[in-house]
Amino acid sequence: MKKILLSLAVLATGAAAQAQEQTFGFNQGDILLEGSLQANTQDAKGMSIKNSTFNFTPKAGYFVTDKFAVGLGLNIGSAKEENYSDVTENTFIEKENTVGFEVFGRYYIADLKRFQPYAELGIGYDSSKSERSSYNAAEGRTVTIENPKYNQFGVNATLGFNYFVTPKIAINFALSDLIGFNSGKRDVSNAKATTDFHANINNFNNFFDTATFGLTFKL
Repeated sequence: MKKILLSLAVLATGAAAQAQEQTFGFNQGDILLEGSLQANTQDAKGMSIKNSTFNFTPKAGYFVTDKFAVGLGLNIGSAKEENYSDVTENTFIEKENTVGFEVFGRYYIADLKRFQPYAELGIGYDSSKSERSSYNAAEGRTVTIENPKYNQFGVNATLGFNYFVTPKIAINFALSDLIGFNSGKRDVSNAKATTDFHANINNFNNFFDTATFGLTFKL
């Protein structure tokens, strides 16, 4: 009986020690895999207008130090607006598809065990293509018009944090584009660029308005 109790005590002590050894956060040489998926559909039946959007932003990073990671991200998105009115002349469908990439650097500000806040700077490029299909009463058929591609370059800063559910899996919360510069133009000759600089400091007053949630994996 004493041997059994002693064995149980040893196992319990080992399990407790192992639990205490579990560390959260990242170390030099770790690989970060992260992704955010957003999908939304809105149907305004009174106006016969239906909107749907989809966006997927996976990224991967490598920790060159315990606190700093560099990596690459992708941006895959689509949007659709449809007027399904009973009046044929009013019906139309607009579609837009976006593909882009981003290089980023992320610095973890503090090590608070499960809670790991960070600041991130990203440089990205996106290309969007859109088209509109509408009924042409004069021709008696639906006509599709493709718009020129819209290309955009941007530099944006983000604040966020990882909350580790386990030592390898965390929930990611990010405030996107707090400060940034973007420049874009249509892919046609003599097109002029549209540029903007923004500093969304008011995000701190409306914390969840521009937030994105995702999952982070540590390898």
